[in-house]
Amino acid sequence: MARLWIAPPLALLGGTACAQEVAIKPLVDARLRYEATEQDGLPEKADALTLRVRPGIQATKGAWSVLVEGEANLAIAYDYNDGTNGKTAFPLIADPPNLELNRAQIRYAGADGLALTAGRQRIEFADQRFVGSAGFRQNEQTFDALRVQWGKPKGLNADLAYSRSVRTVNGRNGAGARPQAIGGDNLFAVLGYGSDIGTLSAFAYLVDQDEAAVQGYRLSSQTWGLRFAGSQPIAKDVKLTYAASWARQSDWHRNPNDYAADYWLAEAGIVAGGLTATGGYEILGASDGIPLTSVQTPLASHFRFNGWAGKFVTTPPNGLRDLYASLGYGWKKAAGFDAIGVNAVWHRFDSDRAGQHYGDEIGLALTAKRGRTGGSVRYARYRADDFATDTDRLWMTLEWAL
Repeated sequence: MARLWIAPPLALLGGTACAQEVAIKPLVDARLRYEATEQDGLPEKADALTLRVRPGIQATKGAWSVLVEGEANLAIAYDYNDGTNGKTAFPLIADPPNLELNRAQIRYAGADGLALTAGRQRIEFADQRFVGSAGFRQNEQTFDALRVQWGKPKGLNADLAYSRSVRTVNGRNGAGARPQAIGGDNLFAVLGYGSDIGTLSAFAYLVDQDEAAVQGYRLSSQTWGLRFAGSQPIAKDVKLTYAASWARQSDWHRNPNDYAADYWLAEAGIVAGGLTATGGYEILGASDGIPLTSVQTPLASHFRFNGWAGKFVTTPPNGLRDLYASLGYGWKKAAGFDAIGVNAVWHRFDSDRAGQHYGDEIGLALTAKRGRTGGSVRYARYRADDFATDTDRLWMTLEWAL
């Protein structure tokens, strides 16, 4: 499919070479990461040292561009369950070895605010709560899709996409319940209006997980909702940020479950110089306590939500209520770095029904960047009450991008 979609624009670029030069840009994105995980109930501690490299090239002429990018992930230390290797005595670290085509796309981006993208591509909608690229994982989640974007941040805008296949983080060795790709007729749409106080959006995410091995089609859903997000200065060098969202999710396509559940989000924050403080409450509602009848987000960038320890990638049958707060501080041009940041995050996890306290989590992070090189150290500590088991995760990351 990627070859078919790319061929016509390549011919266009070549056929009008005398009128306008083609700009060639090499792409390189490399990340070396060590992750250690200890999880109660499993006899082994996981140690994963992985090196991910994404080499690519982009050709641009005028409003047209063609991009091709590969993805290779090498497991240097392989004492972990990657979801595909059968090492179930170890905790799960979903970064399996991989070698595959990550992106192959054609794009038109006009000065009038119209953009068209076709092929295997990265897709991220809004805050990536329902559709994202899973960028924290070594293997990216991409989409074989056609996407149309129109408008600018201020005023009316629209973002529409159809995807016939989702390329998962499981890599080329993925199979069964964790396949390399999941087919289906996925439809994503956001219609928004941007103003000085924020952007109000109506959205629809129709997710078709059309693979019987993936939860027996029970992750196919339709989610319709509204979101408002923005920021306002409230004093010199002080800014208030805010976001609110509501959605209704129900079964779709071949999903054998009959359910409906609500999603809610309320978040506010203060940015004052280098200090950032945020608090929020997110509800992934439950229907009747049957597995996979609570709000599910199989295409989300999960690391961004509900704790770094990854205990709630699949929402429990009784739903999830996440009360959270974060506090961070950043320095520019400090200690020989372009930027340094520290951050602490706290979560309290409860059920949406049945009155369960699932557990609590704290996360700590130190990040630094100098030129094209960045590094970070992260730690997450989940302590279970009524859900899952105690888990500790540590990450040390070094990355470089051209």
